[in-house]
This record gives sequence, structure tokens and C-alpha cells, in this order.
Amino acid sequence: MDYGQETAYKKPKKKRRWPWVLLAAVLAIVLGIALHLLNFPAVHVERTENGISVYMGQAARQKREEHADVTQLPPQAEHGSGVTVQVEPARPGVPQIPAEGGMSLQEIYETVLPSVVTITTRTYGGTGLGTGVILSQEGYIITNQHVIEDAAAVQVQLWDDAIYPAALVGSDVPSDLAVLKIEASGLQPAAFGDSDSLRVGDSVVAIGNPLGTGLRGTMTDGIISGISRDLTVSGRKMTLLQTNAALNNGNSGGPLINCYGQVVGINAVKLQSGWAGSVEGLGFAIPMATVKPIVDDLIGKGYVSGRPAIGITVESLPLRARIYFGLPEGAHVTEVDPRSDAAAKGLQAGDIITAFNGQPVSGPNSLSALKDACRAGDTATLTLFRGGQTMELDIVLMDRVIDAE
Repeated sequence: MDYGQETAYKKPKKKRRWPWVLLAAVLAIVLGIALHLLNFPAVHVERTENGISVYMGQAARQKREEHADVTQLPPQAEHGSGVTVQVEPARPGVPQIPAEGGMSLQEIYETVLPSVVTITTRTYGGTGLGTGVILSQEGYIITNQHVIEDAAAVQVQLWDDAIYPAALVGSDVPSDLAVLKIEASGLQPAAFGDSDSLRVGDSVVAIGNPLGTGLRGTMTDGIISGISRDLTVSGRKMTLLQTNAALNNGNSGGPLINCYGQVVGINAVKLQSGWAGSVEGLGFAIPMATVKPIVDDLIGKGYVSGRPAIGITVESLPLRARIYFGLPEGAHVTEVDPRSDAAAKGLQAGDIITAFNGQPVSGPNSLSALKDACRAGDTATLTLFRGGQTMELDIVLMDRVIDAE
């Protein structure tokens, strides 16, 4: 017998699967780290003796809470102080920095940094961070509404590290703007420029606090990439300036600055990438032409007048319920303000608004968008579905402030 032939009858070895398991585990770890980095509330960056430290997850939350020693928000500040946004006249500009009559990047930073503040908020869900711009020596500060949204307490840190509790003067959700007030002296207000004179290609810089107080006072540069960009943000249509200057979480509420050191916009939105592709250099700011009248109203009155309201509360109807009860698509009315013209004209809880001024309504968001294109005092036609019948009501839109009282 030739024992040398035995090897021909050995069972084949099973394929080893462990390299694929190991690869899957590594990918899962990398994916988890990426998710943490993309989720700003789970990331904290700060300066230490050894440089910059990054904390993630629970450690980040603990670190932010250590740095968020905020005071309970004082009563709302008084209005009617006479402070307004002063926009300097446009200067003939060229798109590059430095320009004739313009500043170098270093000069812009040194000039504007004392007018930029760090805003820290405490909410019932944790802490938040944003940026603000000093409007006046009296302590008025401009920021985004979403920076201070749901805040139980707010504090402002100046460029020289002085910290003050802040009172809310007023905020406006549709424009995403808010005004705070601190009791401080010797403040350096920013200079504000004419956003209507901007052209695509004009150089701009942004100053803010990306990802945390450890990177406070970061400046990034770029250009104006687009003018009058219409974006829908949280169901609201906004007309914004587009820039490729790098913006990150924490930059919200900070200044977009032209080559003359003038604030021409308030940074508000950055488009982030999904898993399907990469998005870079798409930041957006609220132009000063929009900021000025709203901030002036917030300081003078505490609210923005002329915003339209129907005087109702509405909700979406689930598709299953609409099919089961044979109801049309629209905004389901759950409550009607008795002070509204809609109530006087007979609008009732249970009605479904299917159209506004002849335009189809698919739900609360589309109804809000159509209504916001009007002004308080305008007459609007509502198309209703009630009890299997369709009818129309002509109503006068009320002021949103009265609706909110």
C-alpha cells in the first residue's frame, strides 16, 4: 500500500471566515466614531496644557456641564431703548482681500474679534453653544433664535473671558434671529455693512466657536458663493447668503464679515453630508438687509410686527385615518382663537383646510408657508372640508403677536 496517496483523500479545509468578521468589526468601530463626531452634542473640544483635547460621548457631556456654569435667565429685558442697527454705506469693493480701501485678514480679525461673543445655554436636555455679535455699547447682542431656543439660562463670554448672565430681549422663529442683553460696560460694537451691495466672488470671513469653547474665536475665510438663496429650514422658507467659508456647529449666530471689517450677515446654516455623498463648503448666513428691521423691532417692541396668523391650531392627519374615514389631505383644525376673524366667519375645530388662496394645502407646514407669504391685515380665502362638503371662507389675517397673547 502506498501511504503517500492518503493525502489525495483528505477532506478539504474549511474556509476561514475570521478575516471578514474582523473587517466587519473594524468598520463598525469606525462607523461608531464617525457618528459620534457628526453628532455635536456628543463632542467637546477644549484647550489643555498639552494642546487640544477632544472628548466624546458621556465624557463630552460632563465636560460641557463643567464649563456651563450659567445663571438662571433674568426677566425679559425692557424694550424701546432707541438702539437700532446702524448700517454703514456701501463702499466700492473688489472681490479680493486685501483690496483698495479694504483690510488684510489679520486686520479684520483684530478689529472684529472684540465684538464677537460666546453664548452658552442650559436647557432641560443639556447644554448648548453658539456665537453672537455685539450690537451696541449698551450690551445688546445679536444671535440666532435656535441658539437660545428652549434655554432656561444663558450666559455670554466676551473675548477677554469676562462672563455675564444674559436676558432675552426678543426672538423671532421665522427669521431665526434673537437679541440678548447683558449688563456690561466698555463693549466694542461691530460695524455693520450693506449686504445688498455684495456680489458673488466677494471675499468674506466668519468668526465663531466651532465645536466648543476650546476653539473659541476661530476665523475662516472664503467668498460669497451665491446671493438670495431660498432654503427651507425646519419648514420655513429663508432667503440667505451662500458662502464657502467653513461653518460648523457653534458658529451659529456669529458674523459673516466683508473685506472692510463690516458684518454683512449672521451665520445660521451649514449643509451637512449624508451617507450618499459629500457636502463641503455650503454655508449660509442671514443678510443684514433682513437682520436690521427684525432686530430693530425686537429691541423696540420685543416682537416682529406684521407677521400674519389665521388664529388656529392645526395638525396633520395620519394617512391611515384619512383612508379609513374618507378624508382629504390638508391641515386639520383642532382649535380656533375666538378673537380671530376666522372664528367670526365660522371656522370650526374639526374643519380640514385643503387650500389657501387657491393653493393646495398638504399639511401644517405647507399652510404655514402659504400664510407667511402674506401680511397681517391681508384677506385670505380658505377652502374647507366639513361634514363631507367643501366650502370657502374669506378671512382677515391677524397679527401673530395678538394670536400668541
